[in-house]
Amino acid sequence: MVSQEQRRRQLAREKFLRQQQRRTQARRKAHVRNAVIASVLGVILVGSVALYTTDVLKGDDKKDNASAEVSPSASPSKAPDPCEKPAAGKVKDLTFKKEPAITIDKTAKYTMDLQTTCGDIGITMDAAKAPHTVNSFDFLVNKGYLDHTKCHRLTTQGIYVLQCGDPKGTGMGGPGYTIPDENLKDSRLKGDVYPAGTVAMANQFNAQTGEGKNSGGSQFFLVFQDSPLPANYTPFGTVSEGGMKVLKKIADAGENTGMGDGTPNATVVINKATVKKS
Repeated sequence: MVSQEQRRRQLAREKFLRQQQRRTQARRKAHVRNAVIASVLGVILVGSVALYTTDVLKGDDKKDNASAEVSPSASPSKAPDPCEKPAAGKVKDLTFKKEPAITIDKTAKYTMDLQTTCGDIGITMDAAKAPHTVNSFDFLVNKGYLDHTKCHRLTTQGIYVLQCGDPKGTGMGGPGYTIPDENLKDSRLKGDVYPAGTVAMANQFNAQTGEGKNSGGSQFFLVFQDSPLPANYTPFGTVSEGGMKVLKKIADAGENTGMGDGTPNATVVINKATVKKS
């Protein structure tokens, strides 16, 4: 006959085992979630062309289309476009053979101003922590590389980002060169969270294989809400208060698939980009 004390121990042991199982399952789910979320921002660079490698967006390596396929059951968001019509002008067709030599002042702060159809988005860039990245944008912006380009992708589930910097507007464009990862130990990224207001580089990094480091090009993302992501994407800037209001307006309008990842319903075009030393 089992004593009361033995029964108590047995129940405690069973409770402990159940807790361990739940914790193991939670860790597995979190690992899968982070791998899928991280892949949303992945791009493979082939020569001067960037191809998405993500399980969230199917077929992006075969089509010039950065939106997710809409299943028959999906109900795309139909929020009105809150932004203005783009200014007259065309995207410049620019490709460069190699990363530009560093000419910026690494001790200074730089500000990139994105004059978009939805409002101005100011970005303070830290040259000391991300000199290659800041120098690259200083070079590209002064060439007019970002002028008249679309911010082609809005993600509103899992992570919360607006992605820009592709002259093709498809998620497949790049400047023809890559830059190294930088500032991945920034204190803002503790806990594998990119806080709201962070501006970081998209790249081809594959969290499952560990391949694709140092593969940033010109595409970047602006975080409008704290987003769980491993520290694999160079954080190089911070969005201004006014810029955050613009991002909220864009995010509130939703994206075209109704599934949390697609083309913004808002017409987000960078009419003019400038970089200034501050």
